[in-house]
Amino acid sequence: MTERLRLIAIDMDGTLLGPDGQVSARNRAALRLAHERGIEVVVATGRRHSYAIGPLRACDICPENALISSNGTVIRSFGADLLHREHMPIETARWIVEHARDFRSTLVITFDTTQPNGEEARGSLVCETGHNLTTTINKWMEANARFFEHVAKIEDALQGEPPIQMMLCGPIERMRAAERLLSAHPKVAAPGQEPTAETEITLHRTEYPERDLSILDILPAGVSKASALLRLAELRGITPAQMMAIGDNWNDLAMLRLVGRPVVMANAPADLLELARNHGWEVVPGHEADGVAVAIEAILQAEPAHR
Repeated sequence: MTERLRLIAIDMDGTLLGPDGQVSARNRAALRLAHERGIEVVVATGRRHSYAIGPLRACDICPENALISSNGTVIRSFGADLLHREHMPIETARWIVEHARDFRSTLVITFDTTQPNGEEARGSLVCETGHNLTTTINKWMEANARFFEHVAKIEDALQGEPPIQMMLCGPIERMRAAERLLSAHPKVAAPGQEPTAETEITLHRTEYPERDLSILDILPAGVSKASALLRLAELRGITPAQMMAIGDNWNDLAMLRLVGRPVVMANAPADLLELARNHGWEVVPGHEADGVAVAIEAILQAEPAHR
């Protein structure tokens, strides 16, 4: 017998957000309906907390609900209360800078500077002054300009507080080369690979073929959206079988594999869609056609209301 749905975890970019970067009226209505049914709506995103919260304010999500940010390294409530956070050891971060030195012009380091009011301080993002990021993620750089600190040498940023995340951004083939370089070392778990006793770093890949853009997230060992959902399940007293997850990219794969009801957006990369169909996962219309609402409306119609 299928367990009653207790939580829906939803990716943001390419999933909950439409092509205009906003949450549609139909998606907002579906989130409200889930809340009325007693189901916790959780957003699980690669964005930082403060960068995620902007387009979500219109959704009126309950302040106690969880927002999983930075691909699982941080869990806060929508009201900005810290529930859990993972850090990357400083020495590991320094090793990454040296080992991936040929890619350092595309490297960004993320620190959790989120305050109790949900706002961040400058320095939450760090890159070198000679970076090569504007050619691939210019709009993101502009939107986050007030949070960036530019340093002569990126090692200069690794003297105090440990980071929560690092990322490399660039054309798909170049980022695949970076992934191969890092994954060849025993300290690094490749995307989708389980960590071992030697693992210090876990990689996650997000690809946008239509833009020839790949983002390679470098996280503390074993950290993912799935690991954050497991932590949240413990806090909420529920099981993965009582969860639905909706996503559109490779960094969603671990949480899709974890939950009882995985859902993939039709705008996902072709090879991820093929994997989803091979596993018998539900595929819903793309983010331009309110696929999140389609998935939620269908599951709520199929399940009896619970008080």
